[in-house]
Amino acid sequence: MVVDTDICGLKVGDQYPAHVMGIINLSPESFYEGSVTNPESALDVSRKMVEDGATFLDLGARSTWRFSKPISKEEELDRLLPVLDALEGNVDAVISVDTMFSEIAEEALKRGADIINDVSGFTADPGMIEVVADHGCPAVVMASDKIPGDPLGMDAIIEALGSIIEVAGAGGIEPGRLILDPAIGRWTDEKLPMYDFETLDDFERLKIFEKPLLAALSRKSFIGEVLGKTANERLYGSLAAAAIAVHKGAHIIRTHDVPETSDVVKLAGALRSRTSVVKEGRYEVSVLEVKTPQDAGLAMRKLGATRVGSLVMQGKSIHLTLKIRNLTTTEALIIKQEMLARGGDAALSRDAVSHETESTDVLVIGTLLQFERLARKLDGQARSLPLIAEMIRECIANRTNLEYRYLR
Repeated sequence: MVVDTDICGLKVGDQYPAHVMGIINLSPESFYEGSVTNPESALDVSRKMVEDGATFLDLGARSTWRFSKPISKEEELDRLLPVLDALEGNVDAVISVDTMFSEIAEEALKRGADIINDVSGFTADPGMIEVVADHGCPAVVMASDKIPGDPLGMDAIIEALGSIIEVAGAGGIEPGRLILDPAIGRWTDEKLPMYDFETLDDFERLKIFEKPLLAALSRKSFIGEVLGKTANERLYGSLAAAAIAVHKGAHIIRTHDVPETSDVVKLAGALRSRTSVVKEGRYEVSVLEVKTPQDAGLAMRKLGATRVGSLVMQGKSIHLTLKIRNLTTTEALIIKQEMLARGGDAALSRDAVSHETESTDVLVIGTLLQFERLARKLDGQARSLPLIAEMIRECIANRTNLEYRYLR
């Protein structure tokens, strides 16, 4: 199944161009001072963003930067409501309000807001779920456990989003109303840049939820860490990150820089291939791109499979091809024989099969489960096969080792 939905009259999904969400920053405490909008000019700024390609506008009156000075809910409302009043009926865009508090969300929705963007993922204020459910409005929910953005690593992000979806459904929010945000950025001291690298690199893993995906990465700290630049100097880095996010499946890019991002989003979207789907009557066949056993297990449980059953099957869902170099012919033939016995296969030189060469490279093909069983079998073999078994394990483990993947 591909994402194909309507958000306040806008078509959002895998088959449509990605959207740009312009940031209307009403918080002087923001990490990016250059983005702060004067309330008196907010309408003009909003109209210019729409003219430049924004279809969503996200109004935020409280900075979520972890070093910002806290403000009261009253001050947040005082900053927000006059701008909402000015925009209502005067801007051709879907209006989102960035807040974690139900009282503010309630008032904003009454004043014309279309969407609530809760970076706490409904964890800061339990009343937020009731407000969203009662209004039947869409909501952006960011991956969070105890505080905004605290999950470390994509596995934790997916687990957090899964929990948020479950809690939201139990609270009466329709499944099609949620937009998912994987919490890119230095939300906690523990969240090092490599976690954001992984989130962006593996963004397509979020497709497992079959929901609209939002990437909020504009001028974030991981860009500054790589480029050695301040927030004011991170435009080009933000554009590069936005292009990657769209290419990997993001449907909405939240940005401070609408005209530049609009061009990038259009090009990246044109290069993004469509997911293969075939429909005939009540039947549908689609390609589900699964990168990890955990994601496969989640997909199985969404179908109604048991947790035990999904744990048994998920190792069979990930297929790999490993290249092993400079094996002796005997070692290569043993690996082929053992892999065939486990349902996999191995390709090697024709001369090795006929024993006309002493060494060969081998392509070994199989599931993660088959490789695990192969390595266990090789542990008890002669020659260098126990060493090869350890190398196979290490090579597979490196695929999910963040330090190996991103620390240079």
